[in-house]
Amino acid sequence: MDSSDVRVAFHRGLAIPAHPLALNASRKLDERRQRALTRYYIAAGVGGLAVGVHTTQFAIRDPRIGLFKPVLQLAAEEMNMVAPAPDSAEATATFLQPLVRIAGVCGETKQAIAEATLIRELGYHATLLSLGAMRNATDDELIAHCRAVAEVVPVVGFYLQPSVGGRVLPYAFWRRFAEIENVVAIKIAPFNRYQTLDVVRAVIEAGRDDIALYTGNDDNIVADFLTPYRVGGKERRIVGGLLGHWSVWTKRAVELLDRCRHADATPELLRLGVEVTDTNAAFFDAAHAFHGCIAGLHEVLRRQGLLEGIWCLDENEMLSPGQLAEIDRVYRAYPHLHDDDFVERNRDQWLR
Repeated sequence: MDSSDVRVAFHRGLAIPAHPLALNASRKLDERRQRALTRYYIAAGVGGLAVGVHTTQFAIRDPRIGLFKPVLQLAAEEMNMVAPAPDSAEATATFLQPLVRIAGVCGETKQAIAEATLIRELGYHATLLSLGAMRNATDDELIAHCRAVAEVVPVVGFYLQPSVGGRVLPYAFWRRFAEIENVVAIKIAPFNRYQTLDVVRAVIEAGRDDIALYTGNDDNIVADFLTPYRVGGKERRIVGGLLGHWSVWTKRAVELLDRCRHADATPELLRLGVEVTDTNAAFFDAAHAFHGCIAGLHEVLRRQGLLEGIWCLDENEMLSPGQLAEIDRVYRAYPHLHDDDFVERNRDQWLR
């Protein structure tokens, strides 16, 4: 896909999970299960995948670990094998459109450009650009950094909440960011309604109808889809999601987006949104400042048999006290939100 095709795809409104990292008990890459995860997401009907992002664990870039390129390659290989039509009646994807391939890019400008060059070579369509490494940079420095990366590959902006490595980015930054030609979308994930509005207003006031708005607010997914944003007589909607939360119970996530797309808020949908937020609080470990967010997602995938364990690259990343009980609770409370039956029927095929 060229950049214009990427824009069209984003504007369709896609369910894009942030891809986790499958490790064995020695904290080494479990290639079989890594591939199985990608197959699960594709069979669930996602519109794209985001690999090498926070949910994949930023430490894959550590030269001592050396997993950044291998993990991107594995996902790309699986996406390359997607057939024109689904082989399984269980699959919900039509595959009439290619999956949008997004890879995370991190670090200061030299590292970011090197990573952007690599993902382009591996066939990824866009980068989710993290600014976490530039906490002390000025707005001018940040914009120059973003422009440099955008010269290499189309950019998805990323407003990451500070509690997991992001920084507060004011309206003035987003207004200038929206003027970068090769920006194709923005993932809005500050977990904050004021800051979410800053991004939407900046894009509208920049006149960038071609920049798609995506939620990364895992605490407010449904409400983000249902909210019409009107600024200066112009209205925009958040059309899709690029979410760590959607790395689990993914088939239901795809169905959720289909249900919410262009929908009006109803008591039923708002109630559903609260239920989704409650599950996210358990998975993401909101009670402990998100310390156990990756381990929590791994625990759900372990229960489904897609992961062998909940190991992370950092041995200090684990479930928080009481988090396991919270995951048990939301499993019991919201059986209509999980896709365990779908996974059970297809897991052996994905793990082949």
